[in-house]
Parts: sequence; structure tokens; C-alpha cells
Amino acid sequence: MTATPIPVQQTIPGTRSSLAVMGVLRFSFGTMGSGKSTLALQIHHNLTHGGLRGALCSMLDREGARVSSRLGVSADAVVINPSVDLRTVAENDGNPFDYLVCDEAQFYTPEQIEQLAEIVDEYRMDVFAFGLLTDFRGRLFPGTARLLELADTSEAIQCEARCWCGDRATHNARVVDSVQVYEGELMVVDDPERAPEVTYELRCRKHWTSGEGKPDVIDLD
Repeated sequence: MTATPIPVQQTIPGTRSSLAVMGVLRFSFGTMGSGKSTLALQIHHNLTHGGLRGALCSMLDREGARVSSRLGVSADAVVINPSVDLRTVAENDGNPFDYLVCDEAQFYTPEQIEQLAEIVDEYRMDVFAFGLLTDFRGRLFPGTARLLELADTSEAIQCEARCWCGDRATHNARVVDSVQVYEGELMVVDDPERAPEVTYELRCRKHWTSGEGKPDVIDLD
């Protein structure tokens, strides 16, 4: 489907709709637990309270049509799936947004990342994308790879997460029935009701490579 280009409105200079304002595609990445969703929620909150209108978008969030943080905060969001044209989301039924905040952007298709770049260039919107760099196999997600190729700025979130050994976590390990796996379906969200049990753990490169998890603590008393 081809989206209709959004007309740039002539309004007071210095506002988001001014022709002088250019949009920026920003990609912020980090491991699980680095605060990606928390930062996405904070930016959305700040821009909304600053008088701008935008959409908070997510894919495969545990809470469904929301962006949720491990800190316990969340907000309503537009659910994105591979068939969604993000240009249509930005158009907002003819009342275009000023910005988009896209959480879990690693799950977006490369074509959707290209749509985000088009939104920035043609619609003069700011787009804030947040996501993981690599999957449980240690490889770039297709969406992440395209973001690194197209984003105006790409930066690591500075809230570092740690491996069980205390070293900086660099990889997200998928653990099935307590054993790290390196092959399988790409998009699997950890779910306590899923059989076999699938969880994710933060690990440094050394322990991601070896597959070694945190040793069991033996109580000698």
C-alpha cells in the first residue's frame, strides 16, 4: 500500500510544523534491562507534556497494546506487526503526528525501518527508535541492521546491564529448560506458560559463548 504524503503545514516559525524544522531518526540500543522502554516512555511523556502530539509504538510487548518497563511503568501504545505501514500510523487519519516513539524496533521489518526514514525525510517528524542490537544467536536483527544503516544517530544506552559474573553484559542469551540455545525461532517472547520454559538472561561475551549460567549456590549448613 502506498501512503499519501503528509502536507507540511505553514504555521508559526519554530513550531514542529514549520518548514524550517527537519526531522531526525534516532536509534538507541542496549541489552535487556538497560532501560530502553523506560527511556521511550520518558521521551513520550516529556514531548506530550511539551505540547507535541505523537504515537508510542511497540511490537510483541508482554502487556499487549502497551509499552511496559521492567520498573513497572507502562502506557498505551499502537501495536505494530509486519503488515503495518508506519507512514499510515504517522498520518493519523489526516491529522499527522509531530513524532513517533518506536519501542522494540529490532522486530520491525527492514521495509518498516525504511518507512521510518521516509517519515523523517518527507514528513519532517522526529522518530525515536529503541531496540536490541543482536538476537539470542549473537547476530544483528534485520530491523536493527537497517536502522544502523539509515539512522541519523545511533547510540548505546549508558545504563549498563551486567552478566551474572559481574562483567558488562553484551549478549541476550535464550535459555530453554535451563540450557542456553543458539538455534530456533527468532521471535520468541519469554512466557512462563510456554512449554518448554523459555527465558532470557544477560551474559557477557565469554559466558554467552560458553553457555555457562550462574552456578547453583550450595548451602552447606
